[in-house]
Amino acid sequence: MQIGFDAEKYLEEQSRFILERINKGGSQRLYLEFGGKLVQDKHAARVLPGFDENAKIKLLQRMKDKAEIIICIYAGDIVASKTRQDFGITYDLEVMRLIDTFRKYDLSINSVVVTRYEDQPSVNIFLNKLERRGIRTYKHIPTMGYPMDVDTIVSDAGYGANPYIEVTKPLVVVNAPGPGSGKLATCLSQLYHESRQGRQARYAKFETFPIWSLPLSHPVNVAYEAATIDLNDVNVIDSYHLDAYGVMAVNYNRDMEAFPLVKRIIERITGEEAEYRSPTDMGVNRAGFAITDDAVCRRAAEAEIIRRHLIAQCQYKKGMLSDTCLERSKRLMDRLDLKVEDRAVVPAARDYAEYKRDLDPRYENVIAMALQLPDGRMITGRSSRRMVAAAALVLNAAKTLAQIPDEIHLISPAIFETLQHLKTDILGKEKGSLNCEEVLSALTISAATNPAAESAVKQLAKLKGCPAHCTAILSSSDQQTLRDLGIDATSDPEFGSNNLYL
Repeated sequence: MQIGFDAEKYLEEQSRFILERINKGGSQRLYLEFGGKLVQDKHAARVLPGFDENAKIKLLQRMKDKAEIIICIYAGDIVASKTRQDFGITYDLEVMRLIDTFRKYDLSINSVVVTRYEDQPSVNIFLNKLERRGIRTYKHIPTMGYPMDVDTIVSDAGYGANPYIEVTKPLVVVNAPGPGSGKLATCLSQLYHESRQGRQARYAKFETFPIWSLPLSHPVNVAYEAATIDLNDVNVIDSYHLDAYGVMAVNYNRDMEAFPLVKRIIERITGEEAEYRSPTDMGVNRAGFAITDDAVCRRAAEAEIIRRHLIAQCQYKKGMLSDTCLERSKRLMDRLDLKVEDRAVVPAARDYAEYKRDLDPRYENVIAMALQLPDGRMITGRSSRRMVAAAALVLNAAKTLAQIPDEIHLISPAIFETLQHLKTDILGKEKGSLNCEEVLSALTISAATNPAAESAVKQLAKLKGCPAHCTAILSSSDQQTLRDLGIDATSDPEFGSNNLYL
């Protein structure tokens, strides 16, 4: 993989600027809102080749003696079972996964805050789970007067109605499983309580995207819009920054719209003129200064925009995305003159499916899949009565990497028959074809007695980061297995069968 980003320089730059914010103006505490993913930021790793997806948490680990973490989650996201796309898990489960991850890095977890709490049963169950595992929790109700009545917002009826989150360290990181979780409101509520208790505290925002120092139309910034089409985020020029400093900077619409209000709230809380003159001022974002090869990052970002559009098409087909969002995704593609066929695995999968259909009428409903190895070779696989296309693809890729001839069986036909008998005749499943996880389990078991299977298993780790594409929407099970292997899989927006319940 070509590298276009210096991860170590990024860590150094971000660390230096955060420490400056902590020590500036004699404040006793900095509340740092973390935008984007604090751990396993796969979007950043895709659009900035060389970016360490865990760079942010490693940065905090360097500052762990000074830092503690608050995790926010919006109550409505728990009720709606909102899902983090990268991992296929709901936001409430993502909170638990984040806590486990922070603990591995020896970072101090302060608490979990449920924002806009309204006494929903599913939210109460979530809070009970955390409290009974020793995690401190807080409930923040919707802020009275928000967004227009600043007098009410900054009062005992507004932020004062929320309990103060007991913190002890100079850096308080406010994180969340995704956007819209109430991080900003939590920070401002804490600033209000700190001020009431006679302490001086400050607010800043840790940003990655959009990258303010890159042009508005740069593919890396456009890729951020593609990743947030459901939020209707739009990159814009920060007019406040331009007026204040005469410098062009890129920000996004929600920060621009919120800035005048945030500035007024901070001024009302502190009784002083706000230190920030623009939304860009509020952010700590040095990612643009760690780009070492702009052309590499441009190509990677264009690939991400295509990938996001394919995902959007499938989400629309499933009823999870609106017409407006899908149209916006297409406009982003058109802006950079991109086509889904520019993702090399897309035409490869479609051509292979067409080839099999032309070869034999029995393949009329065949589902095909293609994967591109790091050396550029294209591997294909298809669905059959024995296994789904994703499973066939993974086996073929492992065979290729292990240099195993095609005619050699990795898994005995007898094992397939036994597993299918278990699945259909004993477990009562309607579909006998083995999914990707089932086939990999069979492969691993076969490795105990079959040297070829053992060799193939050793190659599976090499598939991490490989792009793949399927001519039909993947099942949730196959999506998860491919995700666990690190394979970057997309699909055409077509269902594999006419069944409504699978």
